[in-house]
Amino acid sequence: METEPTITLCMIVKNEEAFLEKCLSSVQNLADEMIIMDTGSTDDSMNIARKYHAKVYDYEWDDHFANARNEGIAKAAKDWILWIDADECLDIQDLQAFKKALSHIEANILSLPITNFTSDRTDSEDYTSYIHYQPRLFRNHQGIQFINRIHETLDAEPEKMTTDILDLPILHYGYIHEITEKKNKSARNKRILELEAAKETHSPWVEYHLASEYYRDKAYNQAFEYVNQSILKFLLEGQKPPSILYKLKYDILVQTNSLDQALSGIEKVLLLYPDYVDLHFYKGLILFQEADYQAAKTCFEKCLELGENHPNYLILKGVGSFRAEHYKRICTEKLNTSDEK
Repeated sequence: METEPTITLCMIVKNEEAFLEKCLSSVQNLADEMIIMDTGSTDDSMNIARKYHAKVYDYEWDDHFANARNEGIAKAAKDWILWIDADECLDIQDLQAFKKALSHIEANILSLPITNFTSDRTDSEDYTSYIHYQPRLFRNHQGIQFINRIHETLDAEPEKMTTDILDLPILHYGYIHEITEKKNKSARNKRILELEAAKETHSPWVEYHLASEYYRDKAYNQAFEYVNQSILKFLLEGQKPPSILYKLKYDILVQTNSLDQALSGIEKVLLLYPDYVDLHFYKGLILFQEADYQAAKTCFEKCLELGENHPNYLILKGVGSFRAEHYKRICTEKLNTSDEK
């Protein structure tokens, strides 16, 4: 008889009573064990955690997310470790099908689809969402650890870093402006990132994450400066800059209507990432602003052809469906109007 894999949920929590119940209730039927590192809660968070039979441990916060997570996974006893945050929840459609799929996986690290919701308020009906895949489930007892003070990621001996994709959706609400403002997350993140940036040999990802923080604060000039620094640092290290950097760069240019020479730039980037639907969408927007409706329409048709199922990219929901269809329709109307004159 096939043995069903077991899962430990590992979390870092501080003052998350507004979200923790929703989070844990979404996980309770999946996780065989819950471990929570409490970094100083003064609200009802830990009572909520114990309600779900979580094992709670105190952790003296040291401005280092990887250290805190590693303390948690060291206490995990089950086959697999799932890590999520309190402002996230699972969207499990078929628990048994997921467990069956997990039992046949050979890889050690699994990337799960995450939908990040953004808006000004939690009660907004006008959400924007982004989908990306991130390593969130990994085998226990394989020497896999977290690294990086912030925006932590997994690391192990190269032969242990085998990866695959599994469909266990995670919904993330932590980028909603009302939440980030209340928690003062942006200030905390910038402070920690600046500690990393002060290191002479820091990763180019630090500048990218700083750019993202300023972008979410709508401080577009600072965001643009940091994302360009990140791109340059990757190039100087002999690496192809990751696609997400270019997405942020051209998103900023479109947001600020700073389109001089943007078209020639994005065309060069598309040679590096020809199947990145978001970049085709931004190219279409640039052409639309230049009133080149035929070329813009071609871009939006390319977006519809590519669709949105691209696990290697951060995708804005709609760029391969309703958003592209909307602009394609407007372009068609503009072209028809021009023909009638």
